[in-house]
Amino acid sequence: MGDLGIAPNKNIGNGGSDIDKDLNNPSYLDTINLDKTSYSKGLTKSIIFTLLAIIIFFVPLTLNGNIDVPFGHIYNFFLKLFGNFGLWVATIIILVNAFAGVYGKFFSAKDTAIHKFYKDDSVIHPFIYLLGAVYILVYALDVSFIGFVGPEWIVGADTGGTVVPFILLAVVWIILVGAFFIPFLLNYGGIDFVGAILEPLMRPVFKVPGKSAIDATTSFVTSSSMAVIITSKLYNSNVYTKREAAIITTGFSAVSVGFAMLVIKTAGLAEHFTLVYFSSLIIAFIISAIMARIPPLNKKEDVYYNGRVQTVEDRTNEAKFELAMFKRGVDRAAKKAYYANSIFEEIKNSLLSGIFIIPKVISFISAVGITGLIAAEYTPIFKYLGAAFIPLLNLFSVPNAVEIAPSLPVGIAEMFLPVLLIADKVDVLNIGARYFITTVSMVQILFFSETIAVILATKLPIKLWELVVIFVLRTVVAIPIVAAFMHILF
Repeated sequence: MGDLGIAPNKNIGNGGSDIDKDLNNPSYLDTINLDKTSYSKGLTKSIIFTLLAIIIFFVPLTLNGNIDVPFGHIYNFFLKLFGNFGLWVATIIILVNAFAGVYGKFFSAKDTAIHKFYKDDSVIHPFIYLLGAVYILVYALDVSFIGFVGPEWIVGADTGGTVVPFILLAVVWIILVGAFFIPFLLNYGGIDFVGAILEPLMRPVFKVPGKSAIDATTSFVTSSSMAVIITSKLYNSNVYTKREAAIITTGFSAVSVGFAMLVIKTAGLAEHFTLVYFSSLIIAFIISAIMARIPPLNKKEDVYYNGRVQTVEDRTNEAKFELAMFKRGVDRAAKKAYYANSIFEEIKNSLLSGIFIIPKVISFISAVGITGLIAAEYTPIFKYLGAAFIPLLNLFSVPNAVEIAPSLPVGIAEMFLPVLLIADKVDVLNIGARYFITTVSMVQILFFSETIAVILATKLPIKLWELVVIFVLRTVVAIPIVAAFMHILF
């Protein structure tokens, strides 16, 4: 993948020479000196674009009775506007990607553009693309033509009917709308200011740069897909190392507030939303701090995308809280904004990169997401896996252990499934048990129908088996912590 719109350099200075330096490197920004006029110009640009980004991504707005951030309203508008036409556009994209993936990987000449696009795919990728194409074609035909009836296990409300309309099509517009607005958030100093302020907290606690706070915040107010995509962009722009990107994408890509409300309401806990949601945030961060210190995450290399090894200076810069860090953050924001490309250039590059990642991302979501839900709905695998958790639940005195145990492993297929499995038992299950399952499902982070599919499609430096291991470890670590909160709160 490219850097998805984050420009590392430009002509620097007042008519000065071209300098091949990384403007995403804080140490380099600290070496730049601006005159007063240039500083004011850069700071003004940074403030304007960052404020716009804050409004778009973080400020709730009520439209037609729906509360969401402007970003959510915009992509949902396009999602509804295109309707069935959008479904068929996505279907055609996935079909073309499937055949192009096979040809590009196995049959194309090495110097062609199609070979370059697919050359880094594993030999398994083309078959995943083909499976995704079969699934979405069957689904599209089923919902579009009365005379065609697809297999229920593909097109049913609990499989394709969940993945395609609510996740896959939404991700298309999340990527496109996000690509348009992300330059305002990432390319004009806002993230550099946040990084300077939060570095003293994020580095010692989570072993990641302060800038990763942007990923965490974005997932909570927009979507987990958006957080993964931002992490991918920053990794490909040499902001995060392999280890940092893996920690961030598996620890901070939580579901949005809006989706959390749906999950909590389904579990019959709507009246306790604030308590459940904010306790889940605290627990998620506790788990992420633990996960950063154990394998496989702590075994990842501290090497940037361009091959540069992270230095001790990179990790220890701004390690202490001090008043100067605020001034340092403002200075970096002003310098970054002053030297950044024009907003039109940044948006163009970001949109082009977004368009290029869509085929692989939605192909993965179709294949991996629907397969995961088929396994959850039509096989006993998760019931058997859940039985292994019963002794652990009993150890920590979690009520209704036998009834809720299958909900623990099923979250890897789709994070909404754990509460769906108990939805018809809300009236009989103990409130503590409902809180337990709801909270665990929200802090597991990784699930095949979205985050895992997007992580694999964007080729972040983490393998599928590692994602499965991390999911299991997060679940095991979560059980005693969530149980403790459950006993305190309920």
